[in-house]
Order: sequence, then structure tokens, then C-alpha cells
Amino acid sequence: MKTLSLTARISLLFAVAASLVLLTTGYFLTQVVEAHFEEGDRHELSGKLELIQNLFKHASSQKQLDLLPQQLDDALVGHPGLAVVVTDAAGGIWFATTGADFPRTLLQDCQTQSQGCVPGTLHQWQQAGISYRGMAVSITAGGDKPYTVIVAQDIQSHELFLSKFRIVLAIAITLAAFATAGLGWIVTRWGLFPLRQVTSTVASISAERLSDRLPATGLPAELMPLAAAFNAMLARLDDSFRRLSEFSSDIAHELRTPISNLMTQTQVALSSARNKDEYKEILYSSLEEYERMAQMVGDMLYLAQTDNRLIKPGVEKVNLATETQGLFDYFEAWAEERAVSLTQTGSATVSGDRLMLRRALSNLISNAIWHTPPGQTVRVLLESCADESTLSVENPGTKIPEEHLPRLFDRFYRVDPSRQRKGDGAGLGLAIVKSIVSAHGGSISVTSTNEATRFQITLPTLME
Repeated sequence: MKTLSLTARISLLFAVAASLVLLTTGYFLTQVVEAHFEEGDRHELSGKLELIQNLFKHASSQKQLDLLPQQLDDALVGHPGLAVVVTDAAGGIWFATTGADFPRTLLQDCQTQSQGCVPGTLHQWQQAGISYRGMAVSITAGGDKPYTVIVAQDIQSHELFLSKFRIVLAIAITLAAFATAGLGWIVTRWGLFPLRQVTSTVASISAERLSDRLPATGLPAELMPLAAAFNAMLARLDDSFRRLSEFSSDIAHELRTPISNLMTQTQVALSSARNKDEYKEILYSSLEEYERMAQMVGDMLYLAQTDNRLIKPGVEKVNLATETQGLFDYFEAWAEERAVSLTQTGSATVSGDRLMLRRALSNLISNAIWHTPPGQTVRVLLESCADESTLSVENPGTKIPEEHLPRLFDRFYRVDPSRQRKGDGAGLGLAIVKSIVSAHGGSISVTSTNEATRFQITLPTLME
């Protein structure tokens, strides 16, 4: 089933809303017109009843009463559609105008039920296909003789007018609904033009044009948040594509070196006959390259698992001071070889995965030892409070330029090629540290001055 377009939906809603408003207005207009006709009839009938009552009031003798029919005929001349019936006490018709053929039940009711003949009460009925609206009153004349007077007005003209009025109103409402739908379609198309422009711009964006952006000005207020959110998404995608491209390039570069070394060593080994010790040395050299590639692949797999939350850290109490001291013992020989001393101050205990946190701390300490000049000291500072704990690894050395700091945790990123050395990792150590910290709900930052470079990890004391 095809879904209606937004323009069609709004146009239909316009038409429905206009129709409801017009129908409601038409209903009230019809009621007002009917009330107007009813009030006019009431006024006309009340006047005629008052005239007839005055004539009966002055007929105090039988002679004057006998003259009343002629006086009533004279008084009603020039009032077409007006019918009058006067009944006596026995219910017989004492006087009736031409064409006054009222239902007998109406005459009897008005004669026997005084409450039904209270002046001002309108009765409506149909007789011989003609609609009437009338009023009745009981009066006395000629020696207190009781009479019932009924005055009725032919309202066929009113009903004909109302019938035509309803037809015209229905046609007008139908035409107005179609007109509103058409105008709504035109107005909506015009109003949604900025949205079509945005759609056109979005449709033209591809992987090669992620630098394009939606206009930040000139859009309706309703589309400004959408444009801002979409531009922010494009910026993230552009950054992700750039990082992915660099990542692919870095992988190729990192793998090319050991593979090239392996190919060269193999070609040299096959170029001439060698003794067992020489083949053994070549195999050991190849093993080093294999181990380097295995470590790189393992680190990449670990990052992929942490990024997709496939590795969930355990929850146990981890004494960071104890773990730091253990790593100091592990790196002691290497630190002495480089003439670097290790110190640790403070204490902190957090909840988390001990092995993961130990790996993150190990990467930071080894990175600090490598970049510390001989004779200098690597410092690990621990601080703890009720809600969070901080772990800082600080080493003296060359200041890292400000523009490189935000990217230090990117995979394979190095400030300059000279920082790459044999035996060093593939540039994934700091990326692994950040992924471990993020998995524990913490954060990591780096600052660098001419005196020292400091990596600071903030971890919640208790994991959620």
C-alpha cells in the first residue's frame, strides 16, 4: 500500500479541518435562521391573537357577537397564509377562514387542556402536505361564553427557503473543502520547498563528498535543529572515514615491514646452501617478525572486541598501588638498563577488571619509560575520593605539540616517524588504554609541557 506524501496528508488535513469548521458554522447558521423564522411567526401570531381577543372583548351582547365573523374577515384581509379557527364550548367550529383545515385532535386539545393553549406556546403540524405553525388561546365573550381561538401561519415558504439554504450550504462546504485541499497542497508545496532543498543536498552527499554541509542559515526555524544535527553527523562520518582510511593505510604499512623482512630473509636463505646454525638464526629472526605481527593482530582484535562491547570487564576490588608496584618489579630490569627510576605516591582502590586495568597501566608505564631521558624519573600518582579515583603517569621529556594531543589515542598514530622503533608496539598501546578506561566508565586525558608529559585516568570508585 502506497503511503501518502507529506504534502497530500497536510492537504487532506486542511480539507478535513475546514469542512469541520464549515459544517459547525453551517449548523449554527441554520439554527439561527430557523430561530429567526420562529420568532417572526411568534410575533405575527401573537399580534393576530391580540387583535382577535380585542374584538371578542368588545362583543358583550349577542348582537355584537353575531357581527364578529364579518369583523374577523375584515381584520384578516391582506394576510395570505394566515388561518384562524374559533371553536365554541361544544367543540364546534364557530368561525373559520378559508382553507383553515386543522387537525381535530389539535382543536380538541386546545379546547380541553388550558395548559396547552397558553398564549405564547407555538404548535407545529402538517395538514394535507402543508406545514403550519400556530398559537391558541381560550377567551370568553357574549355573556361569558367560552371560545377557543387558534391562529396558524403557513410556513411552507420558510421550509422551502431552509431547504434551499441547506443545499447551497452543502455545496459551498464541499467546494470549500476541495478549494482548501487545493490551496493546502499549493501552500504546503511552497512551505516544504526548503525541505526539498535539504533532501536534494543530502542526496548529493557521498563518501567522496562528506565535506559538504547543509546551509546553516536561511532555513526555517523547524529545520535548523535538523540541519545542525545532520551536519554534526556528517562531521562524525567524515572523521570516521578519514580515520578508517588512515587506519587501513597504517595497517598496510605496519604489515608491509615484517612481511618484507620475512620475504627478504627467506630469499636470502634460499639463495645458497647454509648450515644448520645459519638456518636456525634465520628462523629465529623470522619468529621475531611473526611474534610482532601476532601481537599486532591480537591488539587489533582486542580493540575490536572492546569497541563492540564484546569484552565486559569483571567487577572486583583492585588496589592500584599494589598493581603499580607489581609492574615496577616487572619493568625494573628495563628501567635500570635505560637509567630511569620509577616512583609511586598515594593509593587508590577501584572496582573493575584487574587484568584489564593492569594492562592499561602497563602500557602507560612502558610508554613513559621509553620516552624518559636517562637519569630521569617516571612518577605514578594515585588519588582517591568518595566517587572517583585518579591515576596519573608522568614522565619528563620532549614536549608533545598541542595539535597532536587529541590524536595520541588514535590507532597507529605517532607524533613523528622517528618515534617508531624496532621492538616498540604498532601504535596501538594508547588506543587499548583508552578502550579499557572507557569500558570501565572512566576517562583519560593527556597534557604536555616543556617539563613533563602526564597521562591521567579517572575511574569511578564503584562500577555500575
